[in-house]
Amino acid sequence: MTMTTEVQEGFDERFVEVINSAALALMVSIGHRTGLFDVMEGAQPMTSVELAEASGLDERYVREWLSAMATGRIVELDVPTASFWLPDERAQWLTRSSGADNLARIAQYISVLGAVEDEIVECFHDGGGVPYERFARFHEVMMEESGAGVRDSLEEHVLPIVPELAGRLEQGIDAVDLGCGRGLTLIRLAELYPASTFLGLDLSESAVGYARAVVAEKGLTNVSFGRQDLRSWDVDAPPQAFDLVTTFDAVHDQPRPQALLDGIRRSLRPRGVYLMQDIAGSTHVHENLEHPLGTFLYTISCLHCMTVSLAQGGDGLGAMWGEQAARAMLHNAGFGDVAVRQLDHDPTNTWYVARP
Repeated sequence: MTMTTEVQEGFDERFVEVINSAALALMVSIGHRTGLFDVMEGAQPMTSVELAEASGLDERYVREWLSAMATGRIVELDVPTASFWLPDERAQWLTRSSGADNLARIAQYISVLGAVEDEIVECFHDGGGVPYERFARFHEVMMEESGAGVRDSLEEHVLPIVPELAGRLEQGIDAVDLGCGRGLTLIRLAELYPASTFLGLDLSESAVGYARAVVAEKGLTNVSFGRQDLRSWDVDAPPQAFDLVTTFDAVHDQPRPQALLDGIRRSLRPRGVYLMQDIAGSTHVHENLEHPLGTFLYTISCLHCMTVSLAQGGDGLGAMWGEQAARAMLHNAGFGDVAVRQLDHDPTNTWYVARP
């Protein structure tokens, strides 16, 4: 196929923009992690010296960061005074006070995934995958993401997806969260509903250890965490043990996702509910061409979700398995009633309510 002149002429400019945007994402991640955006929120224009003093950071690094932010049109620069400021209409998308609207936290994925590029390249040649333990900060970033998108929205947005769920939790039910990570969403549920019991299971010992430490600090007695390899959950799942099973962006990176779903169906009581949050998209790439985060999500899939599954000898389903595959796999697991929802505050994910 021959490229049209119009496409050829525009591609170089677009690619320069790609390079600049990739670099900017790294610097935005640093601005988030160091709290620089938070210090600049609502503040008067500051020089690099003033911002370094206000943030307790090294001036030379702050100065270079500000230069990247200015050329990237994130902050504004007053040339005569060499002062920088963050406009309010941009701060609302970049600071921790913005809660779920804070997009800066998502930029962290670029550096986290870039750290395993060499190993991913080896996998392109040799197959296999990169295991969970090679992703030093992934659970930390996921915890922050889940906190904004799920934990902080539980009462207002998430629980109402299942109309009767809040009432049943108040009365007292048994719930399990599979692939729980550091468990802060489950811990929040335990705080809200002391009459219910909650169990979190995850492959990562460090994530489970973090969750246990938080539980001990809070003195909670109705929530516990354990390490669990979910590859054989179709066999290991205790039959009819739970009234509620949840997974939050956890199915698509499992080694055997169908086995996980089969086990979830096996573990539910007759009136039980399975609430699954997973990536919004189509199973077919041509239907994702206009997806606003399509490239980002396929990249996360290649450099994390798919590869950690393959590292365990798994199926490598990937983050963009899509609604069609999700529905089919839920049906194959024996769920007869599947409802699909999307929440206004969470355009990246689809929510599935599956019942026996």
